[in-house]
Amino acid sequence: MLLTIDEVLSAAEVDHARALLAQARWVDGRSTAGPLAREVKNNLQIAEDCPTLAPLRQLVLQALEREPLVFSAVLPRDIFPPQFNRYRAVGEGERYGPHVDAAIRLVGERKLRTDVSATLFFSAPEEYDGGELVIHDLFGTQRVKEKAGSIVIYPASSLHEVTPVTRGERLASFMWFQSLVPDPVERRMLFELDMATLTLRSEHGEGALAARFSTLYHNLLRRWSV
Repeated sequence: MLLTIDEVLSAAEVDHARALLAQARWVDGRSTAGPLAREVKNNLQIAEDCPTLAPLRQLVLQALEREPLVFSAVLPRDIFPPQFNRYRAVGEGERYGPHVDAAIRLVGERKLRTDVSATLFFSAPEEYDGGELVIHDLFGTQRVKEKAGSIVIYPASSLHEVTPVTRGERLASFMWFQSLVPDPVERRMLFELDMATLTLRSEHGEGALAARFSTLYHNLLRRWSV
């Protein structure tokens, strides 16, 4: 499932994040890539010891926590600390070629399974040319270039890439979630059932049918969660 959610960050929060990003210390993004990804990765990331990293992460995490669609679509058990990248129109354009995200990542001494990937945009589409997030999966090839403050959520198992930036600059945050429901088909069915239940309640109010939908949702979540 690929899902875009607009206005996860307000305009004021985007401006605040951009101010922090302008003060950040950037390093070669290949420093955090595996051997294969290093061959196709050409971008910048904020250094782990940069003072602006902690407030940026706090801003993103608070936004994710208050957005109910993120919870419904991802059903997060854990989240890898958000990272921040920058693509510039340097040379032929900084890019990240086709790759798949590592299945397991370390968070301190814990191992996190990456079920869901997400990209949160800080740059408006008109600020740069190229820089599309291209996702190849069973739902076909999708080219994503969203408004500042929007997030796109997609399976971490998808082959994906960022096309070369040929004008301007693309700023974004990226992150991975470990879901309570690892199976993407089961997770999608739960999301669609949750949305159908919300629609039923908004159109017909609380009642026996809405209660049965809700019971089904929670019992399936209980059955499929790990």
